[in-house]
Amino acid sequence: MIRSLYIRVVLSFLISVIAGTVIAFVITFLVFRGNMNENVQEELLNFGQDIVRIYDTIPLREADKFVEGMKQLDSYHIRIYDENNNELHSYGTLGGQTSARVTADQIKNVLNGEIVRANSSNESTGFVGLPLRTEAEAKALFIQPLLSPYTSFNVKWLSTFLIYSLVIGSLLILVASIFVVKPINKLTKATKRLASGDFNVRLNIKQTGELGTLARSFEEMTHDLQHLEQMRREFVTNVSHEVQSPLTSISGYAQALKQVNLAEHERSRYLDIIISEAKRLSNMSDSLLKLSMLESDSQQLRLVTRSLDEQIRRVIVALQPQWTARNVHFELDLQTLKVTADHDQLDQVWMNILGNAIKFSEVGGVIDVSISRNISDVIIRISDKGIGIEPEDQKRIFERFFKADRSHSSKYEGSGMGLAIVKQIVSLHQGDIQVESRPGEGTTFVITLPIHTTKESLNR
Repeated sequence: MIRSLYIRVVLSFLISVIAGTVIAFVITFLVFRGNMNENVQEELLNFGQDIVRIYDTIPLREADKFVEGMKQLDSYHIRIYDENNNELHSYGTLGGQTSARVTADQIKNVLNGEIVRANSSNESTGFVGLPLRTEAEAKALFIQPLLSPYTSFNVKWLSTFLIYSLVIGSLLILVASIFVVKPINKLTKATKRLASGDFNVRLNIKQTGELGTLARSFEEMTHDLQHLEQMRREFVTNVSHEVQSPLTSISGYAQALKQVNLAEHERSRYLDIIISEAKRLSNMSDSLLKLSMLESDSQQLRLVTRSLDEQIRRVIVALQPQWTARNVHFELDLQTLKVTADHDQLDQVWMNILGNAIKFSEVGGVIDVSISRNISDVIIRISDKGIGIEPEDQKRIFERFFKADRSHSSKYEGSGMGLAIVKQIVSLHQGDIQVESRPGEGTTFVITLPIHTTKESLNR
């Protein structure tokens, strides 16, 4: 088994060139075989006419000696017959080759002035007969090629042709294969660098065919892996930071509780802080676990058909202690509409978005919630008049642990996991979520969900 791609490419090209050349030659030979036979017969006729002119021009004895010394006898066998069908002269050595059989009728026809052409399945036994007149009597001249014209010509031509084709073709293939295999070698080296953790790989392959497509796909994969690695590092950093803060508080206040002369109200406050920080760690752990389950294939949606407007109203009622405390009011424009979805998951979507709208609204603010639909989708808009989100933060608000309210981090609690979970739930429903916001003017979340979510669409 040949493992080297370069050798396999070269051998494949060589075999293709040789096989193609041989097949092309055979087809060409078969197509032009008839024409070649006619050409051979024409050459025999022309040579015979030259012999006839020699006997017409010079005396018989001198003509016999002249013909006997001709160099052409290396390629032709000449026989001369009289009127009694007797062979008078034979010029040229057959060298083991079969002599063409000449019949009495053929000799008679030639003596009568006809030109006789004889073809055979064996081209070397074909011949041409011509009338020959001397001062003594009329004779019949028959000329036969000593070797098959196809054999002598084809073997030499085919051998030369194949040798040149093989040599020149091999050189061209060797050069061409270098250019074919070069991008693959680049990909191999780039893959090794990528496996070692080096994501700054640039292939610089300009080809537009399959190799070019493969190279561009590899570069896109490298970019995605680099982005994933960056996200992984940021995730580890964020988790470490988020976990370290409550752990530091718990550890510090636990040490403070060991003081013997600590006042009772101080002890109670420290315990409340420890309980709060422990709850914060628990919520963070639950959020991470939920997001991990949503991002894995193990999370199966339980699809049921229920009224979406009633669901949102129930969530708003459940959040009443929060919006009552901030004197926030709701303006609802909820079209009566039923959707097929996992409503337990959607509850968390509305809880997170409405909870954020309440948290970031000004005291006494108003939150607008509306439901509309088009042919196949339902569109939910939730708008507040709160602090808004900076443009550069809007691209990242759905990342885990990202907090757009960095300047208000001490004022607003949260782990930065809520919107990441919302994004994943909406994506699982084959929906979409967008944010529209201006700093100081408020924020609008636009959620688009299919009215009829099916298991088949979720598996696409």
